[in-house]
Amino acid sequence: MKKLIAATAMMATGLSVGAAKAEDSVFVGHLMDITGATGFIGKFYADGVRDALSYIKENGGIDGTPLEFESVDYAYKVPQAIANYKKWRSRNNMIAMQGWGTGDTEALISFVAKDEVPVYSASYSGHLTDPTGKNPKTAKPAPYNFFYGASYSDACRAMVQWAAEDWKKKGGEGKPVFSHIGDNHPYPNAPKEACAEYATELGFDVTSPVVVSMKPGDFKAQCLTLKEAGTDYGYLGNLGPSVVSLVKSCGTVGVDPTWLANIWAGDYETLKTIGDVDNYVFPVMTSFWTDEGVPGMELVRKISMESDKTGEQFRTHHYIRGICSVYYMKEAMEWAKENGGITGANIKQGMYARTDWVPKGLEGVCMPATWTAEDHRGINTVNIYSGEAHGGDVKVTKLETVTLPRRDDWLGY
Repeated sequence: MKKLIAATAMMATGLSVGAAKAEDSVFVGHLMDITGATGFIGKFYADGVRDALSYIKENGGIDGTPLEFESVDYAYKVPQAIANYKKWRSRNNMIAMQGWGTGDTEALISFVAKDEVPVYSASYSGHLTDPTGKNPKTAKPAPYNFFYGASYSDACRAMVQWAAEDWKKKGGEGKPVFSHIGDNHPYPNAPKEACAEYATELGFDVTSPVVVSMKPGDFKAQCLTLKEAGTDYGYLGNLGPSVVSLVKSCGTVGVDPTWLANIWAGDYETLKTIGDVDNYVFPVMTSFWTDEGVPGMELVRKISMESDKTGEQFRTHHYIRGICSVYYMKEAMEWAKENGGITGANIKQGMYARTDWVPKGLEGVCMPATWTAEDHRGINTVNIYSGEAHGGDVKVTKLETVTLPRRDDWLGY
């Protein structure tokens, strides 16, 4: 009888039994790749997420509600990611998840929608931005998927838009030639058609995609294909050792287009490993570790000391993006706590509660974001940088900021 009265009281206050349990503590699962195909870059993002979760856990949790989490290296294997998701749901009453790869994130769309578990992925696939499925090009609606940053499609569109102007400034004759270069895999494929369509719209000649393995190798044959096609701007859909191998291979056969790298292929580590490259363009969604006069870097450096007590370790912008992802989740949880309890459904509503939103303490670090119930493209502004490396010395320069229109035909695509 007492249990029935308690349950009735919870219903009267608008809290479900699950929400009441969540108020005692909240559990967040964290999928990461530090040893698999994307571990070259994944380890940096993973460190940012882990350090941020650890810092929040040690500094008051979610407005006093303890935060628990577990980080699992699933080595970029979709079945292992799904198995961990199911385990966390059944054993830990997982209320939200910090994810990683495109293949597993897209495979989990239906699971997380059914279970009402917000997932903050490190996949920026455009497929994850349509919560209602109103765009016929959308693979399936993704109401519980969020990510911090522009989608792969929008980042590529922004770079192509920059490239169209760059071609004019250089006095290029005729149509510039654009090629998508990447593995036949959900991650490099995510923006392939969308970006090619926009490139065509902007007046590019678009070649057939050039397939390059996600694993490193000798890619001279692919480079010669680019040379034969006359590629002026080549989109790098892979990351890490694969991209390093491609750029080096092309250098040996005299193929030197302007590289348009996706966000995971554009960073100090990749440029340093390539060793000798110019004309390397990539998108950026946060400030850099070395930027001065950025208020939010004070909090970033405190978080960094969770795994580096010296405070001296250099952090990539991938690390910083991981922090942004966690802090948007944290503030959505805080909103949920004040508005009916920390449930997945309430966390989702918390993502819609603000516009031009930057998490407290991260001013100047995270870009302002706005999510709505009809549009999960949180950010449609892209900072475009160029990088060069000579003898291992890396120089990065900002080129332009591109703000894209929120076209309906681009939602979820």
